[in-house]
Amino acid sequence: MIDPRDLEHCERAIRHGSLSFHAASKLLPSKVRDPALALYAFCRLADDAVDLHQDKGGAVLSLNERLEKCYNGAPRNAPADRAFAAIIEDFEMPRELPEALLEGLAWDAVERRYQTLSGVYSYSARVASAVGAMMCVLMRVRDPDALARACDLGVAMQLTNIARDVGEDARAGRVYLPLDWLEETGVDLELMLRDPLPTDALRDVVRKLLNAADRLYMRAEAGIAGLPRSARLGIYAASYIYAGIGREVRRAGCDSISTRAHTSKAQKMGWITQAAMSAGATMVLPKSAVIYAAPLPEVAFLVDAAARRDAPQGAWGDGRAGELVGIFATLKAQDAQRRVLEP
Repeated sequence: MIDPRDLEHCERAIRHGSLSFHAASKLLPSKVRDPALALYAFCRLADDAVDLHQDKGGAVLSLNERLEKCYNGAPRNAPADRAFAAIIEDFEMPRELPEALLEGLAWDAVERRYQTLSGVYSYSARVASAVGAMMCVLMRVRDPDALARACDLGVAMQLTNIARDVGEDARAGRVYLPLDWLEETGVDLELMLRDPLPTDALRDVVRKLLNAADRLYMRAEAGIAGLPRSARLGIYAASYIYAGIGREVRRAGCDSISTRAHTSKAQKMGWITQAAMSAGATMVLPKSAVIYAAPLPEVAFLVDAAARRDAPQGAWGDGRAGELVGIFATLKAQDAQRRVLEP
């Protein structure tokens, strides 16, 4: 059980760090909202540790050690760590899910770029869909179809983030857009990073990414009916609020360089009203057949992990485990090299 004092700390962190989630979380029942706040606080801590730390590789390695302590039942003496350790125990949280998040952050640390949309999906699966799958675990939902749609929602939200932050990322030397799309439309990547401008070609790429996000928002909506009734309003609201950010990007002509899309409080209230109507409709309408669509190949490992409480662990060096070993070995090598070069 989460200590109330730790939960209060987590709520403050989310209130200041993620306005969209904090607004949507108020609509969740307390038995889901409280662990969800703790989950998002830990995820936010992880994200900020990498984003705000100059030694990004070292930050990821430190987070991996903290996660290890949480799963060993001896978390670091910090509110977010103690709260997350309580979640692990209370909900039997599959370790593969938070490890996937750390893998995505490790990809950020090594400045990985993605040649295709599938690569962007793979990244989004780790930094966003993993959180969606963990949210399902908090709701006691282990149905593979509902999990697949939750992962769709995570990817859609991350694509929205990427579309909104093209300028901010470029000025920081980062690019998450599919490189083949940039090449096809004639965007000079190095020039974009050196002097980002809202060219017609770049706007087309942003528009194309938003179209991909919209398709996934539509698929994801079918899965909300598979969640507990008391949680549907909050998840609809989160979906509509994030999709609304994408519409604001479109309203700006898909120019994410000159401006960064924001949504107003009035807009959020409108989407919450829409969410209430959609949640009510799930009580009387039949489930959409879309809920049974196969998961994206890039998120299938998350669905498998969350759907089985006692999922067998692969041997280190094989499959997913081998991929994790590889990326963390790379980070350790970089960290060792940095230490040698330090004066």
